[in-house]
Amino acid sequence: MKSLVRGAILIAATAAILMFINAQLAKSGAQSGGNTLTVYNWGEYIDPDLIKQFEKESGINVIYETFDSNEGMMGKIEQGGTSYDITVPSEYTVEMMREKDLLVPLDFKKIPNIKNIDPYFMDLPFDPDNTYSIPYFWGTVGIAYNPTLLDGQTFESWDDLWDPSLKQEAVLVDSAREVMGMSLNSLGYSLNSTNVDELREATDKLKKLSPNIKAVIGDEVTQMMVNNEAAVSLIWSGQAADMMYENEDITYVVPKEGSNLWFDNIVIPKTVKNIDGAYEFINFMLRPEVAAQNADYVGYSTPNKEALSLLDPEVVSDERYYPDEEARDHLEVYKDLGLEMLGTYNELFLEFKMNMK
Repeated sequence: MKSLVRGAILIAATAAILMFINAQLAKSGAQSGGNTLTVYNWGEYIDPDLIKQFEKESGINVIYETFDSNEGMMGKIEQGGTSYDITVPSEYTVEMMREKDLLVPLDFKKIPNIKNIDPYFMDLPFDPDNTYSIPYFWGTVGIAYNPTLLDGQTFESWDDLWDPSLKQEAVLVDSAREVMGMSLNSLGYSLNSTNVDELREATDKLKKLSPNIKAVIGDEVTQMMVNNEAAVSLIWSGQAADMMYENEDITYVVPKEGSNLWFDNIVIPKTVKNIDGAYEFINFMLRPEVAAQNADYVGYSTPNKEALSLLDPEVVSDERYYPDEEARDHLEVYKDLGLEMLGTYNELFLEFKMNMK
């Protein structure tokens, strides 16, 4: 009998201890959540020193994770397994996430530094009134090339990429919207085309480009160009800036037929756990000196008009990276084409890549 009593007491005591431990863990977790901010961003898309500065000023610990595609990022947000507080989707993905109810409407009273953003980059069709997003970086898609490897050849038109003299000299970024968009633009069509006949024509034209293509790759395109392993590439303006910094022989152009004007944007996803910290981080990133430092590190164009005076005047006046409004009027912003049409783009892009083998 005594052994039964002792056993009951032991069980009760153990239960009490476990309850105490769980309570302390829950309390600790709550405190941790309040002092932690999880940021989900593209790779190498923020100056690491700025994260350290924010942590020091705010007392908030930043967990920084990266993604390499809008679709992959959105999939993780939809799954909801990780409590991301901040993420940075491109414009058409903001539109998709908004439609799927994956974003938190922004309270601009908590983001006073929104005043530093150039009005030109606000209230765009993918997010009217910036209900869910704030511009982070912007840029163009164009051609980076090294004229010293091409006997001085220049590129004014997309069609110049089809020149037979460029056999095995070109690399393309591994992205359906960019590659299909390039071909559509070269034919005088919109890079948001949903016309099946136009898409087929663009794909057939891409197949004729195959002899000139050395590779269809990701971030490796930068090193290939820098190391003179390729002479010309389809690339984003910021990556072109990185190339030019490493190899002064390289230059960049947006072809005359037009191209993509893209925007990456800061949003607060529905997975947010530290919304106050998210607002504090956004407002920090919109400070002119912070935005300037970030633009200088990343190499892309900042929409922060107050930051421009803090950047190298040669960079800001370079219309390859800061095209004026007249030049921007000839560019298109990607639209959300819907999952079915996006699947069509991906299928045709795959068809083109399979044709190269």
